[in-house]
Amino acid sequence: MTVDPAVLEELGRLRSKVPELSGSVLATADGLVVAHDSHGLEPDTLAALAAAHLALARRFAHAVNHGELRESVVECDGGYITSYTAGPNALLTVVTSGDANLAMVHLEARRCVRRLIKIMALETAPQLRPQIPTQSGPPTPLARRTPMATLSNVSRRRQATG
Repeated sequence: MTVDPAVLEELGRLRSKVPELSGSVLATADGLVVAHDSHGLEPDTLAALAAAHLALARRFAHAVNHGELRESVVECDGGYITSYTAGPNALLTVVTSGDANLAMVHLEARRCVRRLIKIMALETAPQLRPQIPTQSGPPTPLARRTPMATLSNVSRRRQATG
């Protein structure tokens, strides 16, 4: 897969604006690397973990009725891992050291995401853009497991009659 040079230029610009940046990965929502500027980090692993984290964070946002997820921050002893949605089917994940100014990271990463969304929209011709089904309305609730749900029907009848 060839990467649009404009996407790599944006990731490089982000690195120049945020000196504490260890790496950045632009990935699809299902965890495939689109482009990366991640020296010393494994981009495939970072993309897969970020996609899983994004899916969970989206569930959190919907569970508390806070609307669509825009970004997520993970603070660790050694630094920050921030993920930003880049349209409905992509995300930008940025890894920075602990001495990073998180407000500056957010400012520059959000700017980068806005430019990446424009670049990706130009890349995709409208007639070739696949229609990706989206869920309308409230999210489907997760199934609740109860002790009774794990019993077979025969066991339940015995308990009801016994």
